[in-house]
Amino acid sequence: MRIVIAGGHGQIALRLERLLAARGEEAAGIIRRAEQADDLRAAGAEPIVCDLESASVEEIAAHLEGADAAVFAAGAGPGSGVDRKYTVDRDAAIKFADAAERTGVRRLVVVSSMGADPEHPGDEVFDVYLRTKGEADAYVRAHKSLDWTILRPGALTDDPGTGVVRLEAHTGRGPVPRDDVATVLAELVDTPATAGLTLELIGGSTPVSVAVKSVAGN
Repeated sequence: MRIVIAGGHGQIALRLERLLAARGEEAAGIIRRAEQADDLRAAGAEPIVCDLESASVEEIAAHLEGADAAVFAAGAGPGSGVDRKYTVDRDAAIKFADAAERTGVRRLVVVSSMGADPEHPGDEVFDVYLRTKGEADAYVRAHKSLDWTILRPGALTDDPGTGVVRLEAHTGRGPVPRDDVATVLAELVDTPATAGLTLELIGGSTPVSVAVKSVAGN
């Protein structure tokens, strides 16, 4: 499979690229800056330089040609202001979904956030973040031509991955290592029977492959 990952230099994306490359998949990561390319190559992924904030749907679609699956793992980051929550966390996700649809890439996995809700109240930066992520998720869910899965991890940590998680429609809040998020994403990409599901993810006691299989088709 060829999998194109938006936000290819992110902490979760780099972990995902290593996993995909290790199992023989062809991973490509979309990055904003050319100087990030060596990090992707070291992870076994092909770097694609494209600024999702300014790129058109047509430009993004050109980079998705020939892909078997796409993963949206881009984000403005914790140090960004309100404006970039709209331009990256919402608008870039919307354009990426449109580009996938345009190129016939049906399988789309989106990294969202626990608590994402288009009706989330408040004007603080994190409030806007949850609202814009919720708006992006709602837009993706409306695409009938996409086999989408939305993953909403809990509080991300840099602890070593455990390989065991809790993956359900509603888990309640909790931490989860980025390593385990990447492992779940790799499994979801390869499990199209999870299409149409919005899943929450925290640390737990179920091996990742078992957790994904248990929700597949539900």
